[in-house]
Amino acid sequence: MTAARGRPHGYRDRHERRRPLARAVKRGRWFAPALVVALALALAFLTLPVVAIFVRTSPGNLIGALDDPGVLDALWLSLRTTLLALAIIVLVGTPAAYLLATRTFRGHALVVTLVELPLVLPPAVAGVGLLAALGPAGIVGGYIADTGVRLALETAGVVVALTFVAAPFFIRGAQTAFAAVDRSWLEASRTLGASEARTFARIAVPAAAPGMLAGLALAWGRAVGEFGATLIFAGSFRGRTQTAPLAIYERLGTDFDAALALSAVLVVVSGTLLLSAKLLGGQGTETLRAAR
Repeated sequence: MTAARGRPHGYRDRHERRRPLARAVKRGRWFAPALVVALALALAFLTLPVVAIFVRTSPGNLIGALDDPGVLDALWLSLRTTLLALAIIVLVGTPAAYLLATRTFRGHALVVTLVELPLVLPPAVAGVGLLAALGPAGIVGGYIADTGVRLALETAGVVVALTFVAAPFFIRGAQTAFAAVDRSWLEASRTLGASEARTFARIAVPAAAPGMLAGLALAWGRAVGEFGATLIFAGSFRGRTQTAPLAIYERLGTDFDAALALSAVLVVVSGTLLLSAKLLGGQGTETLRAAR
């Protein structure tokens, strides 16, 4: 028996069964283009302000604006204070991260949370907290002042503010790097008679070095861009506490070309540090995988 118009029996049933599948495939065709559109919108939104810094004015004006003594002072101060902050962070943060990565103790999660808390604190809150703790009338600020050391409204205060906001980036990265080191390496070193300090210096640190350097690059980038905590705790005095971000803010209403020039420098520095962190982090992962 045949169906209407000469179609064989069962043709309509098979055709009807195929329709839902065809509709599903057709409906799914929008998803891949939607993903591309979403990525394009995000990329355009996130890169347009960065590109605008370089195209808003000519390269000649950008370079000329860097001849301003105030701009150069701000860049030099940023370099000095961030390097000092990084030295403190590495000196204290490395053993602290090793302890957190290799020991389990009561309150471990709370300690890690407290160490990472500055990551999510608003910069203004960080500045107020530093004043309340280390300012002239702070909890320990008076005792520090009695020793002849001044932190608030001084270059040393800039270093303190940068250390506070940037340290968690390094400690977090170093802790992850130390945790990824094969414990059998450390145990073998101890079995061969090496002290824990020697094992830390000769085995753990070299093995975790790529991850630590990636964390250090992120910490440096955070320190370079710090604004709020520095402004509140150290102020913005040219040549003494005015870092590059503070100099940008000061020049917004008076010399926009100088603000653009400083911004361009910080974009290049921040991009370089971010790329270094990614490369070093990937290198560390591959090294540990190869060793295992």
